[in-house]
Amino acid sequence: MKKELKEKFISLWRKYFNTTELPITFYYSEGNGNAKKAEQIKGWGCLICELKKVFNGEAMYYTFNEIKCAGAKRYLGYTNKVNPDFEYFLSCGIPGKMEGERYKQNPELVLEMQKQQQTLPVNGKNIVFKRWDMLEDSDNPDVVIFFAKGEVLSGLFTLANFDTVGPNDGVIAPFGAGCGSIIHFPYLEIEKDNPRAVIGLFDPSARPCVPIDILSFAVPMKKFEKMIGYMEESFLITKTWEKVKKRMK
Repeated sequence: MKKELKEKFISLWRKYFNTTELPITFYYSEGNGNAKKAEQIKGWGCLICELKKVFNGEAMYYTFNEIKCAGAKRYLGYTNKVNPDFEYFLSCGIPGKMEGERYKQNPELVLEMQKQQQTLPVNGKNIVFKRWDMLEDSDNPDVVIFFAKGEVLSGLFTLANFDTVGPNDGVIAPFGAGCGSIIHFPYLEIEKDNPRAVIGLFDPSARPCVPIDILSFAVPMKKFEKMIGYMEESFLITKTWEKVKKRMK
């Protein structure tokens, strides 16, 4: 990460978004990015809950072994396997055996959805998480992740659409787990000519891990660099945004 780009964004972020929390980033690597290895959690654990440490400034990296949630292992590209009867778990359940989450109407829909899910081409690499201001020269982030309330999301969403034509060309909101919305889907956008940002954290299972009214906004780095370049010529310099910015205090 170029120091000039890192500092430029911090300066512009403070100028147009007041003291709003800085984003975090992730990238896949054969190394550890000088980050601390995440602790192994006993029992079930949600990656979204763990990321609070990264937002607080602790750089962390994960391997296959530190990811406890089977869904997260799949969304992060560490496996393409699913637990037995997963189609029932995500839908109606099995009476007397399993309570369903009822996120899908029936098991058949889940099975069709699984056929469409892609596996990330990461070959079991480590995944490194760092807050934006903690990035070093040797870091090359894949995706930038914001956890934010409505006013901030308004700015990010509009900026992501600044250079697009179609209503779905700048931002998408695909169905999936919380970790899917901040890692899996934005990572799939990276190699596209015009990658899109992903708004998410609609997953009810992940909601207890974040403060109320918070959603995620994940941007492939290729697109994020363009967004930084547009900030000083966009709506952010208008009186309209000045009114919104005052609401962020």
